[in-house]
Amino acid sequence: MATVSERVKYAPVENAEELFTPEFIEYLTLLHDRFTPKVHALRAKRAEVLEKVLRQGMSFDHPPVSEINTGDWQVPPVPEDLRRPGIEISGPCSITAMFINALNPGPEGERAEGDLDDDEDSGGHRFIDTVQAAQNRLKAVERTLVFYNPERQREYRIDDGEIPFFMHRERGLHLDEPEVTVDGTPIPAAILGTALTLFHAGRAQIDRGQGVYFYLPKVESAEEVGFYRELFDASMEHLGFPESAVVRAIPLVEALPAIYEMEEMLYALGPYAAGLNAARWDLKASILEYIMTDSNSVWPDRFGVDIKTTEFLANIFRRLVAICLKRGAVPIGGMATALPSRDDEVNRVAGESIRADKEWEASQGFIRGWVAHIFHMKTAADPFKELIASGWEPSPEMYNPDHYPVEVKVPEGPITVDGTRRNARMLIEYVEGWLNGRGAKGIDSLAGKPGIHPALMEDLATGRISVAQVAQRILHQAKDVNTGQAHSFGLVKQLLREEVDDILAQLRATVQEGDEGGQAAYAQAQERYQKSVKIAMRWVKNYTELDFRSLGSYTRADLDAIAEAEDAF
Repeated sequence: MATVSERVKYAPVENAEELFTPEFIEYLTLLHDRFTPKVHALRAKRAEVLEKVLRQGMSFDHPPVSEINTGDWQVPPVPEDLRRPGIEISGPCSITAMFINALNPGPEGERAEGDLDDDEDSGGHRFIDTVQAAQNRLKAVERTLVFYNPERQREYRIDDGEIPFFMHRERGLHLDEPEVTVDGTPIPAAILGTALTLFHAGRAQIDRGQGVYFYLPKVESAEEVGFYRELFDASMEHLGFPESAVVRAIPLVEALPAIYEMEEMLYALGPYAAGLNAARWDLKASILEYIMTDSNSVWPDRFGVDIKTTEFLANIFRRLVAICLKRGAVPIGGMATALPSRDDEVNRVAGESIRADKEWEASQGFIRGWVAHIFHMKTAADPFKELIASGWEPSPEMYNPDHYPVEVKVPEGPITVDGTRRNARMLIEYVEGWLNGRGAKGIDSLAGKPGIHPALMEDLATGRISVAQVAQRILHQAKDVNTGQAHSFGLVKQLLREEVDDILAQLRATVQEGDEGGQAAYAQAQERYQKSVKIAMRWVKNYTELDFRSLGSYTRADLDAIAEAEDAF
């Protein structure tokens, strides 16, 4: 019989051996044996539900009336950390310089309340990224994290003072880690990431009397959330956590089925429940996937679909707040994505937009939101702090979920080829960043166009939205409201080619004559961008075939093969 250590194989990436100790491998193997079959079963249920919706016209509804949705239960007392009003800064935990910057004060000298140290939508989804993130988390807890960038000749280190609390976000249940296997079977990424965090950074946090907090991404049902409760139970028992240890989790409401089971998801987490998060981008993407075959549900241009002015989306999140208020949990809002610019006017307009958005969230009862860059951190945080400091309290109506029934409608707004063009440009830019090891990238999809438009930090969620929207328009031959031009594979391919040519022309214009280093860098970027177009086409074609697999499910070898193959359309 193989020993535990012989059963586990992992790619020889830098620093992995420091994390994959014999004790950790024993723990990971225990989790694999107990939970990997459950992950596969949950995935099969997801696929069955999706098939019934897309092929058989099944619709969603709330679970039957029960003690869960009518009783007077409450979540356990939420730690004071998680009750702080303000902002959480989000970014990839694996990119050390960005992670350190997120933990430090912004331009005004204030830190974020929390840090969403992300391995999911903004992470690189390679095993090396997972290893780096696990090390960075541990060293940040220990306050020993330092990074030197030789190109910039700059050292990054954590400043003195209290740092934000951590919200660990691992990859979701839908993904495997192909570079870590047990008995030849890839381990689910959610198991691996959660295990690494609990075993290393989590134990260090508990030793220091800190809470260990998780976001649970891409969950689609109370049953899936219940899986995490079992995972936490097994981990706490095996790792010998003391009874005083505080482990809490917040599910992200970012899948269409989940909006019908928000109360049940909180209940399913039991002693680990702390709140719910209104994940705007992935929810839009999920809705688009579940309505993909409905010709009467083609959505307008994505940048025009604002939560604040799209009543059915706003009501979903008002219901989320009501459930949290009713059950003693914390409601967390969405992301402010604008990045800083050298143009003061662009920053001013972006700041006004961020403040208005966060004022709206605060007035709906959210206590925090997210921000993508420290430059806009204070702007995003102040509305929450100011409203709560004013003595404002939610009205009695806001505590009642029944006041906010769930409806899924088609948002108002135009369908235009220009909107599809912006999606095409976003996809090219995003996949190029992915090929360069980044799961999030600052993208201006209107680059070179007149007007004021800051670059936005876009990640895998907005990639999903863009792909889904392009595919939906092709499937239903949606017509431009102004010109009547119908969407087709040919049109989308033309847009992709035009946009990559424009991107490369703008990039080439920045390279000085005789700058050999710049020319070499341009050549490498050119190759990535051309690969990006091929991968974007494959991604879109998958969606038209109702294959919604994540970009994160492809290895780099898979992506290279796509780039070398014939165009997907």
